[in-house]
Amino acid sequence: MKLLIHGRNLEVTSALRDYTESKLERAVQHYNDMVMEADVHLSVARNPRVPQQTAEVTVFANGTVIRAQERSENLYASIDLVANKLSRQLRRYKERHSDHHHSHGHRASTTPTTEAVIDESSVDGSLLDGKEAHLPDPGVRRKYFPMPLMRVEEARHQLDLIDHDFYLFRDAETKELQVIYRRNHGGYGVIQARD
Repeated sequence: MKLLIHGRNLEVTSALRDYTESKLERAVQHYNDMVMEADVHLSVARNPRVPQQTAEVTVFANGTVIRAQERSENLYASIDLVANKLSRQLRRYKERHSDHHHSHGHRASTTPTTEAVIDESSVDGSLLDGKEAHLPDPGVRRKYFPMPLMRVEEARHQLDLIDHDFYLFRDAETKELQVIYRRNHGGYGVIQARD
């Protein structure tokens, strides 16, 4: 498994890196055939009055994104909590995937490989002359991901796997974008565009 560890407002020491690696390897040990890559973000709140230390893990399992995030007053405790949560989510994913793997209309996608690396020397220099990189507003974070067609039930399952409050998906019947979200008092809701 390829493991990337990033730190925000903290230095990722070798002890912290080793601890994170060992916890995540244990969390995914039964799912090594599915998990190819994990992206870990460790952060400490800038405000010293808020003792909040966060561990966030994004795992790419057979083309599906599974995300877990935990916060506590201790970074090592946050890593323990997020590893346990990730293990539970992977178990649920594997159980559901094995139960419905042969269901009609289900296709497992594969994660893109990093073998296609662009060699800058092959780019014609005239394409880059006079061009300047423009970065987006620092307050805006853009995410791009494939959006295969799915039913509401599949979108709800994806929402549970990524550990967010909402999930944007393309409906299998109407082919339109819809948002499924967790309701505050339990259950789920779906937002659809009105013509």
